Amino acid sequence: MATSNLELDYEFLPYHRVYKNGHVERLLVTDEIPAGIDSQTGVSSKDISNIFLDSKVYVRIYLPSNSDNQKLPLVIYFHGGGFCMFTPSSSKYHNYLNALVSESRVIAISVHYRSPPEYPIPIAYEDSWQALQWVFSHCNGNGPEPWLNEHANFTRIFLYGDSAGANIAHNVAMAAGNIEPGLSVDILGVALVHPYFWGSEPIGSESLYPDKKMYVDRMWSFVCPSNPDNDDPRINPIAEGAPGLMSLGCRRVLICVAEKDILKDRGWAYYQALGRSGWMGVVEIQETQGEDHVFPLNDLHCQKAQDFIKDLAHFFNREKPHF
Repeated sequence: MATSNLELDYEFLPYHRVYKNGHVERLLVTDEIPAGIDSQTGVSSKDISNIFLDSKVYVRIYLPSNSDNQKLPLVIYFHGGGFCMFTPSSSKYHNYLNALVSESRVIAISVHYRSPPEYPIPIAYEDSWQALQWVFSHCNGNGPEPWLNEHANFTRIFLYGDSAGANIAHNVAMAAGNIEPGLSVDILGVALVHPYFWGSEPIGSESLYPDKKMYVDRMWSFVCPSNPDNDDPRINPIAEGAPGLMSLGCRRVLICVAEKDILKDRGWAYYQALGRSGWMGVVEIQETQGEDHVFPLNDLHCQKAQDFIKDLAHFFNREKPHF
C-alpha cells in the first residue's frame, strides 16, 4: 500500500512521520559519503561493521595522513541529530571529521548508534557504550582493528559529541565513572559541543524563543517514550534527584556553547553544577558569539568554524589542563 494511504500515528516535523502500521517516513534526505581517502585533507577512513553480534552498529575510523609509526590521541565521536537523524556517513559529519582529524592529528572513531523511533532511548546509550567497549578491547595492541592497534594512544582517550551526541558523551562518561570494578582504560577528557540538555522548567533566555522551546520540549518524549519527562536525569543531569556529577568518569571537560543557541543556558548550568559538584577534574567553557547551534557543521569553511576546530585540537593535544 502506498505511504499516502496509510493512517498517520504521529509526526515530528520536519523530520519524521510515523504510521500506525509501524512504517517510518524520514523527511530529511541527506547526502551519504563513502569512506575512503579525502582529497582535500588526505585523511583516510574506513567502516567497521558487526563490532558486536546481532546489531546494526558500526563505526567509521579516521586516520590522518603520514601517521606511520605514530601513536595518536584517540577521539570517540558521537554525532548529533536529535538522536534520530544522520549517520557517520552523512556528508556534514564526514566532512567535519576529516577536517578535525587533519587539524588535530588524532585518530577518530565515529559511532553509528541505532536511532528512534524504531530504536528508542536507551538504545543509543547502550550501543554507544558497547562501541566504547569494542574500542577498549584494543588497549593491549591485539584487538581486531589494525589501525587502533598501531596508532591509538590509549593513555589519551577523549569522548566528543555535539548536540544529542554531546548528551551521549556525557551519559557514557557517567557510566564509565560508575561501573565496577572500573574500565580497563581511563577516559582523559570529554568535549561537549552545544550539548542537548533540557528540563521541564525554563531557565535563562529559553522563554524568549517560544517556537524553538516548543520544539525542544517535544523532542525527548519522541525519542524516549518510555520516560517522556524532560527532567529525566539523562536529559537533565542537574535535575533534583539526578545522580551526582562528581562521579563523571574523566579528568577534563570542555563545554562549548553558542550565543544564539537555545541550549546555551543549559550548557552554562551544567558547567556551574559540575564545578561545584566535588568532581576532581578540570572543567572549562567557551561561548562563541554571534553563532547558533552546531554552526561549524553548517559552514565548515568560515573563520569561526576553523578557529573552533583549532580550539578542539588544542584540547585533544595539550599535556596539561588549562586553568
